[in-house]
Amino acid sequence: MKGLSEFVKERRKSANLTQVEFADIAGVALTVVRKIEQGKTNLNLDKVNQVLSMFGHTLMPIREKRIDDN
Repeated sequence: MKGLSEFVKERRKSANLTQVEFADIAGVALTVVRKIEQGKTNLNLDKVNQVLSMFGHTLMPIREKRIDDN
């Protein structure tokens, strides 16, 4: 499964946008795009979703099936 950083970077590059251009269009600071693409873990979920919305995606909690679940 592709990680968030790889997903965003690949999509941004396929749109032929620099990080600066993408951040401007997405309405986020350049540091947000850089942190996401560098795989940083201290991210603001609202900002991540703002970036992902550019590609028609969003992050949300998904319940994991555990062995003890029936």
